[in-house]
Amino acid sequence: MAAQVVQLNLPPGSLRQRRALAALWIAASLLPSAFAFASPPARHAAAVAHRPAPKVALPRDGQAEARLIEIYKLIGKADTRAALLKAEALVKDHPNFGLAQLVYGDLLTSQARPVRAFGDVPEGEAKSAAQALAELREESQLRMRALRERPPAGAIPAQFLQLSAQNKHAIAIDTSRARLYLFENGPEGLKLVADYYISVGKSGIEKSAEGDMRTPLGVYFVTSNLDPKSLKDFYGAGALPINYPNPYDARRGKTGRGIWLHGTPPAQFSRAPKATDGCVVLANPDLERIIRTVEIRTTPVVIAPALRWVPPASVQAENRHFNDVLQAWRNAKASGDVNRLLAFYTPDFNVNGKSLSDWTGVMKVELGKMRGREIEMKDLSLLRWTDNADTMVVTFGEVPAGSRTGPVKRQYWVRQGPQWKIFFEGVIG
Repeated sequence: MAAQVVQLNLPPGSLRQRRALAALWIAASLLPSAFAFASPPARHAAAVAHRPAPKVALPRDGQAEARLIEIYKLIGKADTRAALLKAEALVKDHPNFGLAQLVYGDLLTSQARPVRAFGDVPEGEAKSAAQALAELREESQLRMRALRERPPAGAIPAQFLQLSAQNKHAIAIDTSRARLYLFENGPEGLKLVADYYISVGKSGIEKSAEGDMRTPLGVYFVTSNLDPKSLKDFYGAGALPINYPNPYDARRGKTGRGIWLHGTPPAQFSRAPKATDGCVVLANPDLERIIRTVEIRTTPVVIAPALRWVPPASVQAENRHFNDVLQAWRNAKASGDVNRLLAFYTPDFNVNGKSLSDWTGVMKVELGKMRGREIEMKDLSLLRWTDNADTMVVTFGEVPAGSRTGPVKRQYWVRQGPQWKIFFEGVIG
């Protein structure tokens, strides 16, 4: 749907004109767009170009977006005078915030003449800046949608079946909303503490091959924290790599590497919804909050086409069923019977090139060391992922009875008919 040009034959600054501008902006929040980043149209950027370069503040995460949303609300109330003052302050603090510049440009235009459309630039410039305008409209739509469509209070993404005390934080990304959600895991369970606008791959989602410009979907973990001093300016405030491809990706033949959560270069406050080579990109203040907050190796990152929000109590039945499966696996391991244990593994089980027959020798050694002792699954976490298969990512400390410590293991299970089977198992700590 293209932007509709509305003729406003009203005296400049009149109440009717301000209301018409408000209507345009409300409609603009529903517009679709193209999917890459470009600088804001020159005329709008020029609105503040005559000012000396401001000292950029060190903003809190989410602050610039909150200020932009406040401006939207003022426009919705037809209070363009207050909106203009706040927009001027916002672009002064964040001159690289393209969407804020566009809003400011329209508000300035409305003081002199009727505004015909969101991002009202002269016809010649509109043609040359069509892609940039479309991208900014899409960004506006997604930010407004995040304001309107909040997750239900107390709900969590369905993938988080069970987190342990070791998982102090968790991240869930809804690519359809261009939104990242940051959770804190405490005694009462998961609590949503922040959410941010994000950008994903130029070609969209569901990465399958090196260089396909897509963002992967699945359950991942933060693997490291890269010092921004070691990175090019392009990556902004830093980077948090994730473990793509994970064992489930590898099982399906997916390739590629270097998928990070990272920031933006100095010239850009944010990027278009689809603008990256496959990484997830946030504004630098938002990324800095995440870097300060999350833990390496224990923070899960769920990247989904759309998140399904559920009450925490609703996952308890799934937990009970799968915990019964885990108990059966524990009993098989404690029995010392390798054939009984092998029944829990898929025929195509593979760990770093080792087949199930290769792994059988490893199992026999482990069973010999355990001497029939029970095992405790300490700090158990369960993360479910469902696409064309139903999978479970299980992480736990395996502590034999009589021992104080044991290896930290991660298993990947897949549902095959009525049964759950392990297709990957490895020591991660």
